Amino acid sequence: MFDLLFPRRCPVCHGIVVPRGGLICPGCISKLSFVKSPTCKTCGKEVLHPRIEYCFDCTKRPKSFRFGLALLNYDERARASMARIKYKNKREYLDFYGRALALKYGERLERSGAQALIPVPVHPSRRRARGFNQAEELAKAVSRSLKEERGLELPVRTDVLCRVKKTAPQKELTASERFKNLIQAFEVSEEAADGLTDVILVDDIYTTGSTAEACTRLLLKAGVKNVYVLTICIGQGQ
Repeated sequence: MFDLLFPRRCPVCHGIVVPRGGLICPGCISKLSFVKSPTCKTCGKEVLHPRIEYCFDCTKRPKSFRFGLALLNYDERARASMARIKYKNKREYLDFYGRALALKYGERLERSGAQALIPVPVHPSRRRARGFNQAEELAKAVSRSLKEERGLELPVRTDVLCRVKKTAPQKELTASERFKNLIQAFEVSEEAADGLTDVILVDDIYTTGSTAEACTRLLLKAGVKNVYVLTICIGQGQ
């Protein structure tokens, strides 16, 4: 009855998913630009040749997290889908993306030995305006799928990281300026982080990596040994 009243929408074409019961229209899957090898060994962006180990950005600005994994290249279609999640409350799309991430990277996530999924937090005012945090909803979808597909219990921890400062718009800032803008925007609860050694940081989009780097440094400072990054979309590598 719920499906009849509120039919699921496709994260690609935004129409009603056909056949019913699916998370995406079968014909729309091929329209997505899935990340393919070779990729940067650190952030997970596609690189031009298998002999290239690290993208230009990671070579120029080494990252503190162990490695990153992403599902899609951040092209126009992915950008439109992410925008509808954030600004049109299409959080149902995250069910597909979370499941796709778990299916593609489940084995690697399990081998990482991570103890928890930690979503990148949004400022309380932004959460009130949207009604949800897309990174948290994505982490929950990944956690559910990992349990269903692999029997892997990986809890979502929202008590470890919090956002204490609302940052200015970052579109016009350089990577270094973005990082300076972000490093004071987050805080870690050392009490909540106590006992955590390996964690997966979850966010919807990775572009310059400034957010992931800021969160990673705080987690490492709080005693976490290894941080891995998991996102739906990632910018183009070089």
